[in-house]
Amino acid sequence: MNAIPDAVLEVQELDVHFGGVQALRKLSFQVAPGKIVGVMGPNGAGKTTLFNLVTGVYRPSSGRILFGGRQLQGLSPARICRAGIGRTFQSGRPFANLTALENVLVGLHYGADARRLGAADAKRRGQEILEFVGLGKLGDRPVSSLNLTERKIVELARALATRPRILLLDEPLAGFNPLELEPAVRIVRRIRDELGITVMWIEHIMTVLMETCEHLIVLHHGEKLAEGSPGDVAADAAVGEAYFGKKGATGLG
Repeated sequence: MNAIPDAVLEVQELDVHFGGVQALRKLSFQVAPGKIVGVMGPNGAGKTTLFNLVTGVYRPSSGRILFGGRQLQGLSPARICRAGIGRTFQSGRPFANLTALENVLVGLHYGADARRLGAADAKRRGQEILEFVGLGKLGDRPVSSLNLTERKIVELARALATRPRILLLDEPLAGFNPLELEPAVRIVRRIRDELGITVMWIEHIMTVLMETCEHLIVLHHGEKLAEGSPGDVAADAAVGEAYFGKKGATGLG
C-alpha cells in the first residue's frame, strides 16, 4: 500500500474480536481526501463492522484508527460525529415519528457547528439539505408516510446535516428498484463533487461501485483481500473466487 501523506482516514493493523470470533484481522488502509471509495465483500466479510469501529459503535481489540491524523479510539460516537465523520445505517434508521425536516434538524444538532445555529437558521439549512437530495417538497411529511426510497434519502440528508468531512454509506441503495438507482447515485456523486465530502460506500450492487468509485477495498472473512482501482479489482482472481467460487476472472468488469 502506497502511503497517502494527507489521508483523511487511516486504519492501521485493526483487529476486533467478539468472543471467540475474529471479525477483522490486521486490516490496514488509507483513504485519500475527495475520493469515493467502495468497500466490497460477501455477506459477513466485516464491512459494517468496519464502519461501526470507525464511528465508535465498537471498539477495536487492537490497532489504530486515525482521522485527519487524530486517533479516534476511546471517543464516543457523538464526538466522532462532531469531529467530522457522518454515516448512514444498513437497515435505515430515520425517526419515523418525526417529519423529514425534523430528522435533518436532528443531524444539525449533532453536527460540528450545532451550537452556532439559531432555530431559524437551522430550519433554513435543513430545508436546503432536503432540496439538495431532491426531497424539498417533503419536509413537512412524517417519515412514517414516506416510501422506502424516500426514507433512505432522508437518512442520507440527516447524515449530511452533521457537516461531515467523510461520509460512510452502508448499503444506501438496498431495496431500490432499477429506476431509482441512477438518481441516488447522482446524489452521491454530487456530495463529493459539489460539497467536497469524501465518501466510503458499502454496496452489494457491484456494478454501481465499479462505475462510481475511484478506489475499492475488498474484504473477505475479516481480512483485506484486494485493494485498488476498479480495473485492478475486476481483474483479481482472488476476488472472483471469493464471490463466485471460481479461480480466474471475476466477472465484475
